[in-house]
Amino acid sequence: MKALICGCAGTALTEEERAFYRREDPFGLILFARNIDNPRQVRLLVDDFRACLNRTDAPVFIDQEGGRVQRLRPPHWRDYPSAARFGELWEESPLDALAAARGITFLLGRELAALGINADCLPVLDVPVAGSHDIIGDRAYARQPQVAALLANAALQGLQAAGVAGVIKHIPGHGRARADSHKELPVVEASLEELRAHDFPTFAALASAPMAMTAHVVYTAIDADNPATTSEVVINDVIRGELGFAGLLMSDDLNMEALHGPLAARAQAALEAGCDVVLHCSGDLDEMREVAAGCPTLAGKALQRAQAALAAMRPAGMVPDVARAEEWLARLSAVASA
Repeated sequence: MKALICGCAGTALTEEERAFYRREDPFGLILFARNIDNPRQVRLLVDDFRACLNRTDAPVFIDQEGGRVQRLRPPHWRDYPSAARFGELWEESPLDALAAARGITFLLGRELAALGINADCLPVLDVPVAGSHDIIGDRAYARQPQVAALLANAALQGLQAAGVAGVIKHIPGHGRARADSHKELPVVEASLEELRAHDFPTFAALASAPMAMTAHVVYTAIDADNPATTSEVVINDVIRGELGFAGLLMSDDLNMEALHGPLAARAQAALEAGCDVVLHCSGDLDEMREVAAGCPTLAGKALQRAQAALAAMRPAGMVPDVARAEEWLARLSAVASA
């Protein structure tokens, strides 16, 4: 397996894509709206990808958060509330909010599992502050780190009960950024004390998660020259050290404009800094070839973490009360549409 998660161009694999997957053997695939039509089509696409690798457990990722970020939508799949809706419910009843986060995310995970999708880039652990860019906004569970961590953990449990592994993001925190890293490189000038008080706690609380996605954000108090994705200091001292995250660390999308330079160089920089795998999302085959050229085969600790992540892609934990989860979904969906 190569240290690469990549995309595909359309709703079915081309012969060129199949040949690429067979040759390069990427760790996993990520799906976007361009790859989605109907349930049967998605299942066939997922199965075709795994057949190319001859790995029935190969990870297939998606960004299915709820709210603004949902790749699967009606009429074939349901809309889900944004993370912030759970935070609002917390203000009424913390116990209800936790039950709703766990139950609704279980329903979401069950829809993914039915398609063969076994990894979701959820939950978002970023905690916004006043004046931050709205790229996170209502994707965050709350503006209080402790509340956000509890709700995110409940969501992670819901996914796991459905047999879907979660990816916490964007470690060590995108909530303070005043720019969208899809379009430019955010620079956070907060002190280390401020980061420790507000940005880091959610990630430390969920350090046992199977996977995490890095932030393309510069934290001047830690490394003024490199974003977290390509910073050995941030990854080793903060993510692995202070926060204690021991799972599979994946980069955010290499194509985002927060990063600079050729794609192969971006991949190499992220892996050399300490990422275990890199993520490339566009589905452009020429770009995928370039990224793959900068990716080694998984080995050592990175391979061990990848194997542990694969083991997390099966049902575990108590299944929530489905009927009650359906009631919560109906209630929070009604609130969102009001």
